[in-house]
Amino acid sequence: MKFVSWNVNGLRACCKKGFIDYFTKIDADLFCIQETKLQEGQIDLNLEGYHDFWHYAKKKGYSGTAVFSKVKPISVKYGIDLEQYDCEGRAITLEFADFYLVNVYTPNSQRDLARLTFRLEWENRLREYLLELDQLKPVILCGDLNVAHQEIDLKNNKSNKGNSGFTDEEREKMTKLLASGFVDSFRSLHPNKEEAYTWWSYMNKVRERNIGWRIDYFLVSNKVASFIKEAKIDSQIMGSDHCPILLEMNW
Repeated sequence: MKFVSWNVNGLRACCKKGFIDYFTKIDADLFCIQETKLQEGQIDLNLEGYHDFWHYAKKKGYSGTAVFSKVKPISVKYGIDLEQYDCEGRAITLEFADFYLVNVYTPNSQRDLARLTFRLEWENRLREYLLELDQLKPVILCGDLNVAHQEIDLKNNKSNKGNSGFTDEEREKMTKLLASGFVDSFRSLHPNKEEAYTWWSYMNKVRERNIGWRIDYFLVSNKVASFIKEAKIDSQIMGSDHCPILLEMNW
């Protein structure tokens, strides 16, 4: 079973830069996107063979998540039961017979860390929510988690220490989540792989020189970690400041 996650940084813009071509070629069973930046009715997207689910932010042109699934889910849930986050369209959960898929766009703590407390409270609630689901069925969590967990996960780790996405607090929340019963699928297969990034600044030649961060993830419940077949980063795919990531499970 093939899963894809991609922060498209504005779906309408990404559609003008090859999104449909990539979507069609990759032929995923479940395709998750973050930062859709649109409201209902603002895009005419006909993805034949897929059921589509959208969580729009109340604020126009901001945040938002979506999931496209070949298989109709048993149930769909929008949000994580906290209005201050749910109004920003940051999470969708699809329930299937054997697992839950949770697609999230984690709040950025902002350059001046003005939203760090908001972000850490999200982390606490998200972990609680995932553990509630994991008691029922295995969970696959994907999305832009807005944190480089380890020093290997960003190019300039020394100069970025303490900056948004690489604070001790944010990294510790990821450590705690993994210790709660989840596996970073990419690192489980590629524990020492360097220069494997999923986001690059739009600054001149940054992506060309691969000065990036790995902040997009597939985390899976420990109980199904043995079914991970492949976890890869499609870093050559353009169209956003993020690139798509893929997970294949032997199901």
